[in-house]
Amino acid sequence: MFNRRQFLLTAGSAMGWVIWVEHQLPLLAQPQFSADPFGLGVASGDPDANSVVLWTRIVPAPLTGKPMPAVSIPVQWKIAADQQMQQIAQQGTVQAVPQSGHSVHVVADNLSPNQWYWYQFQVGKETSPIGRTRTLPAPDARADSLKLAYVSCQHYESGYYTAYQHLAAEDLDLVLHLGDYIYEGDPKSNRPRQHVGPNPVDLETYRWRYALYKSDPQLQAAHAAFPFICIWDDHEVENDYAKDESQDFADPAVFRRRRQAAYQAYYEHLPLRPTSQPQEAQLQLYRQFKYGDLAEFYCLDTRQYRDDQACDQNGKGGGQVVLNCEERLDPKRSLLGFEQEQWLLQGLEKAYTTWTVIAQQMLMAELQQGVPPLVAHWSDGWDGYAATRDRILNGIAQYQPANPVVIGGDIHSFWVTDLKSDFQDPTSPILATEFVGTSISSGGPNPNLFTSALKINPHIQFFESRYRGYVVCVITPDQWTAHFRVVDQVEKPGASIRTLASFQIQNGQPGAQRLAS
Repeated sequence: MFNRRQFLLTAGSAMGWVIWVEHQLPLLAQPQFSADPFGLGVASGDPDANSVVLWTRIVPAPLTGKPMPAVSIPVQWKIAADQQMQQIAQQGTVQAVPQSGHSVHVVADNLSPNQWYWYQFQVGKETSPIGRTRTLPAPDARADSLKLAYVSCQHYESGYYTAYQHLAAEDLDLVLHLGDYIYEGDPKSNRPRQHVGPNPVDLETYRWRYALYKSDPQLQAAHAAFPFICIWDDHEVENDYAKDESQDFADPAVFRRRRQAAYQAYYEHLPLRPTSQPQEAQLQLYRQFKYGDLAEFYCLDTRQYRDDQACDQNGKGGGQVVLNCEERLDPKRSLLGFEQEQWLLQGLEKAYTTWTVIAQQMLMAELQQGVPPLVAHWSDGWDGYAATRDRILNGIAQYQPANPVVIGGDIHSFWVTDLKSDFQDPTSPILATEFVGTSISSGGPNPNLFTSALKINPHIQFFESRYRGYVVCVITPDQWTAHFRVVDQVEKPGASIRTLASFQIQNGQPGAQRLAS
């Protein structure tokens, strides 16, 4: 039965506009909606030199949590070289089907390299907002500059997406989302905003949670302004999960079903290529992007393949601060899984661009906590999988890719670090530079928690956890400049944006220098 609250059928004949195809879902050929079917906006992502993914999801009442009827809906799309949508480059029709939550992932191809495009969807008589996207330069082409931003950790209840409002107005080519696109959990009172629906555990409730997040106008504006490259962290499924291990010690078979539902919802709501479509409980997310001869990006998945957190025999699940934990040094354990590790190392061996970028979720540098000799480490991050970090940094030392830079998020604060083979030796050579960005809205850690630790971590050059925002990077053949952009509060909308600090790396000189403000 069709739900009239979601859409109305035009009674053009006894059959209306529903066309039945044998052995297939009914096709709703000419739908008429009672609410905007494009309420979750539009997005683009995973660009290369000749193609880009265009995304939308047809759902007229996204915040009710009620599913669309089990019908197939034809969605027209077009991409043009001008904002007025007159110089059409490609166009076509795809089917939005209930198996994918009526989301569509169009791979618009045969496009020109290094060019801005505009795109739009139509279903029935309803048209979507116009989005803007961009292709990458050809892999071997000279690229003189790249402006990108990276973001992470956008807890809806913690505050407003004011940072996205300002990010949408930046002069950028590309945005990287480094994880925690949604947060799980039941709604909680006394917060700036509230989740709707219960703690997500199945496909229906994960779809509902994504619909809430993607209904935010500032997030929609950012997606409509730039192509996004997205990778996940933990909250897209459950806090601090590891492979098929729940932090709450759920039955592994039950948790695998939950993870499968979460992965499906992630794919349905982000502009990923069809090659990332989930296969049972797996989703291929780690991948590589090349921006001409200027920069090569290795985007990692630090959740799906990792071993369980070390030294958790005390009955506590997930990450924790562990003291004198030898298990975290075990070379048989991996944060990435050995297949992904080999993929990354092989890429670093062959890298030839001016800048070599590892985009991932967390702080990679060692962060010793406590007072020597009682030194502790956080088990959920790279410190909990120190052998994996050693193998990656040893690979950088051996293969010497040009100007390696690691970017991360997760920790809701800004960090600048020197990545070394021996973090406690000030004379150890710098192998790579790390920039970690703060959160969009998620609350930051107490500054006092880490300020005292900086004294025993000489490779850490900068730390700040009091502000929300993002990082803008301006990359040229000569230098990489990172601007830490912040809003002073997210509890209410309308905060202004400012640059907290800027750092620069010179080509051929590892290590970042702070610029005068």
